[in-house]
Amino acid sequence: MLSISYAALEDKQHVCSYAHFSESEFELKVRDKRCYMLHFNKDIVGTMVFNLIFDFIPFLTMFYIDEPYRRKGFGRAAMAHWEDEMRSLGYKAIMISTQADENGQHFYRKLGYKDMGSIVIGGILPYNQQAIEIFMGKSL
Repeated sequence: MLSISYAALEDKQHVCSYAHFSESEFELKVRDKRCYMLHFNKDIVGTMVFNLIFDFIPFLTMFYIDEPYRRKGFGRAAMAHWEDEMRSLGYKAIMISTQADENGQHFYRKLGYKDMGSIVIGGILPYNQQAIEIFMGKSL
């Protein structure tokens, strides 16, 4: 069974091994309860991180599930948990983004997310080879 908890400082090495933010930014995520750890039995199987875009819309900036645990319902359960928590905090809409060359866009559409636009991050080192970033949103 999947369990979800807020990240703690001792999760830093695991999260920062594949996250695009600094250790000090991770500490802020822990403080503000904007990073979750996904557990199956006693194993860490993934993480979710969010910010507020425009200071009032929760924006999922990272969602990662380890390969062996994908396509087992954990992603859907984790997203439902996040959406329910954002709804309980009074937010009316949420956003995510995914690269156009990733399969995440299909997953999010199945969950009811709608395309909102995209940007090209190319030219800003070290991201000059990144595919188009698709932004998606959902009303709560």
